[in-house]
Amino acid sequence: MSDDQSPATLTRLQRWRLVLGEEADGTCGSPSGAALEMDRALAALYDADGPGGLGKRTAGKGRGAPTVVRWLGDIRQYFPASVVQVMQRDALQRLNLNEMLLQPEMLEAVQPDVHLVASLVSLSRVIPAGTKDTARRVVQSVVDQLMKRLEEPLRSAVTGAIDRSVRNRRPRHSEIDWHRTIRANLRHWQPELRTVVPETLIGHGRKSRRPQREIILCIDQSGSMAASVVYSSIFGAVLASLPAVATKLVVFDTEVVDLSDQLDDPVELLFGVQLGGGTDIGRAVAYCQSQIRDPRNTIFVLISDLIEGGVEQRLLQRAAEMVEAGVQCVALLALSDEGAPSYDHQLAAKLAGLGVPSFACTPDAFPGLMAAAIRREDVAGWAAQQGLVASRAVKTP
Repeated sequence: MSDDQSPATLTRLQRWRLVLGEEADGTCGSPSGAALEMDRALAALYDADGPGGLGKRTAGKGRGAPTVVRWLGDIRQYFPASVVQVMQRDALQRLNLNEMLLQPEMLEAVQPDVHLVASLVSLSRVIPAGTKDTARRVVQSVVDQLMKRLEEPLRSAVTGAIDRSVRNRRPRHSEIDWHRTIRANLRHWQPELRTVVPETLIGHGRKSRRPQREIILCIDQSGSMAASVVYSSIFGAVLASLPAVATKLVVFDTEVVDLSDQLDDPVELLFGVQLGGGTDIGRAVAYCQSQIRDPRNTIFVLISDLIEGGVEQRLLQRAAEMVEAGVQCVALLALSDEGAPSYDHQLAAKLAGLGVPSFACTPDAFPGLMAAAIRREDVAGWAAQQGLVASRAVKTP
């Protein structure tokens, strides 16, 4: 391969060589040019203690930040963003490079993503003053990306579910549902005028005076839930901006912290989270239960792997009381792209038996979940239709 060949033009044989490493030189051929640089970047991580590896320590100084920063620059040059994010995550996990995130030059070199934000949140209490501004810019960039991707789908799903189920055929101009009206009148298309003649007008239902919907997001701060905390904070901020919804966001470990007053600034909210520590889900659920004013108008979303460090029976009792009172309850084992983490299958099944469906949810599916909950549909049935595996219900003793 010539030196100016781009990574995108690698042959299948060359790709296999990168996967298998130098042991495959005899079969696949030695890499050169761009493939050689890619191979060096991969070897630096996955053969970390070898020559040029990131795990190699300098004399008495640990791993050198300049070496890691150069490596970060290399992988961004030779690999697509999705691969870069995986390699960054592997570097943090395999080589324990969290201390490098405390240095501004390191943060300037990384590819921002949800997992990087989670790492920064976990380190927020020890980030030096000189690095805090850089860390905040990194978190802000990821928050902005997620807002751009997720805000409109959630806003549309929630507002559509709240007050648009009733239609009328004699709407005022301000009440016309233009999308439905156009679809209903496509047969009246006038080619010469390049327009549709709306013989039938379809309007949104007139706003009722029913109370605001109340949504409570109760989020586990344990380390395995890091990505879920990031996504939950974004969704909480969007929900809090909707006038038809009153939103609370509560995080917990063995203590419970109500961050509802910070929902207007998701970056500040994330830096208020303390990842790690123990877990007392029952205590958090008890607090959230005390905040419910109108049970039949409330949606309670517990986001946790259900690894309970407190008294399980108290948690089940609280959940049963909320369901009996009419609260729409859902337990999300994760709110992330990775699927369900390791979780307590028995507790999930017991909650499902009480009427609290338990399943993992991707961020892209969350707007649909909230719409289904607002319409008081069978959420477990909705999850099954979406291919989200729900825990099978078992009766509690």
